Amino acid sequence: MNHDTYSDTYIKGILDEVKTVAMIGASANNVRPSYFVLKYLLSKGYEVWPINPGQTGKEILGQTVYASLDDLPDVPDMIDIFRNSDAAGKIVDEVIASGKLPKVIWMQLTVRHDAAAKRAEEAGIKMVMDRCPKIEYGRLSGEIGWAGVNSRTLSSKRPALKTGFQHRGLTKSPANSD
Repeated sequence: MNHDTYSDTYIKGILDEVKTVAMIGASANNVRPSYFVLKYLLSKGYEVWPINPGQTGKEILGQTVYASLDDLPDVPDMIDIFRNSDAAGKIVDEVIASGKLPKVIWMQLTVRHDAAAKRAEEAGIKMVMDRCPKIEYGRLSGEIGWAGVNSRTLSSKRPALKTGFQHRGLTKSPANSD
């Protein structure tokens, strides 16, 4: 797969399919990007399992922090990697070797490891690199456009708003199917 660009259909399919996310490199520091992404994904209804060996047993945003993928209660649908590219490659190899395969491995902005992505895809894992699920969700749901950001998505329809954050705004609802 070409990882220089992803179709909206591919990203939307992943964000609709995923229910559980293991976030490697989650931070308890509320000014770190991983904290914002964790908070956002929780607000959209995802179950997020923070992984940070230095915070093991503590909580981030009410979620128990785990030391490693091996400590999680189940195999996550998606692993979101907030580490550098070299570390991400090693994480991918460890995941493949474990046999506990997620549906998706997502590498955050600036994180890319093409050889590891190829190995993951050969093992049947979907890959996304150098993207943020928070940004992609907001862009595809139309939510990011509310702040005046060009989402590259044109529509004459208003987004269906619900109370609080727009919840699971990517999935068409029966009332918004036309």
